[in-house]
Amino acid sequence: MAGTAADIVTSMEQFLKVFRTWGAPIVAVVFFVLWCLGEAGRMNGAFTNWSGAWPLIFITVAIGVSVWAPYASLAVTAALLAAQFFYILPAMAANHWAIYIGAFIALAFILWVSAPRTRLVAIGINVVFAAAMAVLMLSWRYGAGVGWYVSRGGDLPTFMAYGWQLFALLLLIAGSCAAIGFLLALLQERRAVFQARNAAQKELHEAEVNLMVEQERWRISRDLHDVLAHSLTVISAQADGIRYLNNDLPTSVVTALENIAHAARGALLDAQRVIEGGSDQDETVPQPQVKDIAPLVQGMRKSGLQIEESESGQAADLTTGQQIAIYRIVQESLTNALKHGGRDTQVKMHMDWNGPGLTLHVGSTLPSTDTVISGNEGQPRVGRGLPGMRERAHLAGGWVTAGPEEEHFRINAYVPYPAQGKHTNDGAQR
Repeated sequence: MAGTAADIVTSMEQFLKVFRTWGAPIVAVVFFVLWCLGEAGRMNGAFTNWSGAWPLIFITVAIGVSVWAPYASLAVTAALLAAQFFYILPAMAANHWAIYIGAFIALAFILWVSAPRTRLVAIGINVVFAAAMAVLMLSWRYGAGVGWYVSRGGDLPTFMAYGWQLFALLLLIAGSCAAIGFLLALLQERRAVFQARNAAQKELHEAEVNLMVEQERWRISRDLHDVLAHSLTVISAQADGIRYLNNDLPTSVVTALENIAHAARGALLDAQRVIEGGSDQDETVPQPQVKDIAPLVQGMRKSGLQIEESESGQAADLTTGQQIAIYRIVQESLTNALKHGGRDTQVKMHMDWNGPGLTLHVGSTLPSTDTVISGNEGQPRVGRGLPGMRERAHLAGGWVTAGPEEEHFRINAYVPYPAQGKHTNDGAQR
C-alpha cells in the first residue's frame, strides 16, 4: 500500500510538472473546441457568422499564453473588453456571455506559475475585468441584460437591481479559479520544500557519517600517538642509558646509540606535529621555522612589546620538528608576556648557538600583580602554555624551565643538535 501511494504521488507530481508547461495551451484548445461544438447550430455553417467568434478567439488566446506571457494574457482580455466598449466588437449575447469565464481560467494559470508581484497585479486587474463585464452585460447600450438579469428600462435601475449580484457572481467564479491556481502553486511549492528537506536531511546524514569517521580517525591517531610515544620514549631512554653507563663501548656503537636516541625523539616530535595538524588540508600549510622568528618578533613589537634581541654563536641546522618546537616556544613566551604584562612590557630574548645545542632565554618584566583575573585572587596564574612548551621541548630532546626571578619572568629552553653533529648554514661540520 505504501508503495502504491508513493507511486500515485510520483505520478501526480510528474503530471503537474508537464501540465504546468503545456496545460494552458491544452485547456485553450479544449475551451475553443467545446464552445464551437456547443454553438455549432448558431453558426449557420460558418464560424465567422457567429457573434461570439471574436470574443472566443480573444479569450482562447488569453488562456493559451497565460503561462508563458501572463501580462500579454491580461492585455488580450483587456483588448477584448475595450473593443466591446467602443463597439468595435459586438457585446456578449445571452447564449455566449459565459465565454468571459475563460479570462478567469487564464487567471488560474497566472496565479499558478507567476511571481508574487505578478499574482497581485493579475488579481487586481481581474477585479476590474469583472466590473467591466458586468457593465457590458447589463447596460442597454451593450448587452441590455443576459439570462435572468434583464434590463429595467435604464442603466441605473438595472445596475441597482442586478449590478451587485452579477458582479458578485463573476467575482465568485474568478475567486474559484484563483483558488485552484493558488492550490496548484502551493502543491508545487510543497514539493519543492519536501525536496529541499530531503536534500538537507541527506546532507546532514552524510555530515554525521563524515564526522563519525573523522572522530574515529582522530581517536585512532591519538591511540597510535600514545603507543608510539611510549615505545619511542623507551627506545630513546634505553639508548641514552646504555650510552652513558658504558664508557668502554666502541665509538661506532656509541654513535649508533646516539643516532637511535635522536631518531626516536625526532619521530616523537614529528608524530605530534602530524596529530596536531588534524586534517589533510593542513599538510599543505608551510610549517614555521627558526627563520620565521624574526617576522614574529616584528609583529609582537607592533602589538606593544618592547623586545630586545641578541644572539651568540653561529646558527646551526635543526630538524623540522625541532625548528617548529623553538618557534612555538618563542611564540608562546612572547604571547604570555603580552597577555600578562600588557603593552610596553620589556622583553629580552637571547639565542645561544654555542655548545651541544640551542639555548633560548626569554625574560619579561612582571606586572605588579601576577595573578589570574578569574575570581581566585592570590593564586598563581596557570595555563596550558607552559605545559605545552615543556612537551614540545621534551619531544625535541630538550627541556624548558620557567618561573619568576626577582622582577622578571624567565623562560629557558634547550634543544640539542641532531645526532649527526652541528652544521653551520654553509654545511661545514663543527
